[in-house]
Amino acid sequence: MKALASSDFILRMQDKQARMKTHQWVYQLLRTNLLCGRIGPGHALTIRGLAEMLDVSPMPIREALHRLACEGAVEVKDNRRVIVPTMTIEKFNELCQLRILLETHAAVSALPHIKEDEISQLQQLDEQIDIAVENGEVENIGLINQSFHRTLYEVNPFQKSVALIESLWLQLGPFSRIVLSKLEKAYLVDRHVEALDALRRNDDEGLRIAIESDIRDGIASIKSIDEFQTYFEGVA
Repeated sequence: MKALASSDFILRMQDKQARMKTHQWVYQLLRTNLLCGRIGPGHALTIRGLAEMLDVSPMPIREALHRLACEGAVEVKDNRRVIVPTMTIEKFNELCQLRILLETHAAVSALPHIKEDEISQLQQLDEQIDIAVENGEVENIGLINQSFHRTLYEVNPFQKSVALIESLWLQLGPFSRIVLSKLEKAYLVDRHVEALDALRRNDDEGLRIAIESDIRDGIASIKSIDEFQTYFEGVA
């Protein structure tokens, strides 16, 4: 996959689809880079710099950053500087608790709509995560994991919480990459198998427990890494 570098970060590139407008492509590209942590907390994003990197006019950059600001992924300061917010331990804990509340709700509300085809798709995504873990592909682990959860939640055609959930992922992504790059020190538990079993049994309580355990295990893995506390000491 191609990549473009600035003095602060290297963007993970993705192809622009034929019918995709430039501002949509820029938004999806920046969004993906925030979700997987390519752009870390505290990094400044300039319209001119991003326009030069992506070889586009300033307008689609401005539109994309506005959308990301509405999602809480970036902050626009008084001097119009755009930065990726830093993380505090209080904010981290709050975002994680919100993830548990919203994602367990989204999973259980999707259960009545699940069919075998969707379970097979989720099974394939879980297998892709296993491959990414085996190969140490930190970015892909996060992105495919998000795809697993998103695919499950969106089975419910009346689902309204996915946008809120993805806002939480966007706020956590830049920080999580700092510590998840040290995955060899973390203990990873795959709770997706439990979730898939609960889906096949039509077991809403089992599904809720599996999703909550999946999120809590991820939080525990992050907190078990030495760099977790070191980061907050540096911010303070």
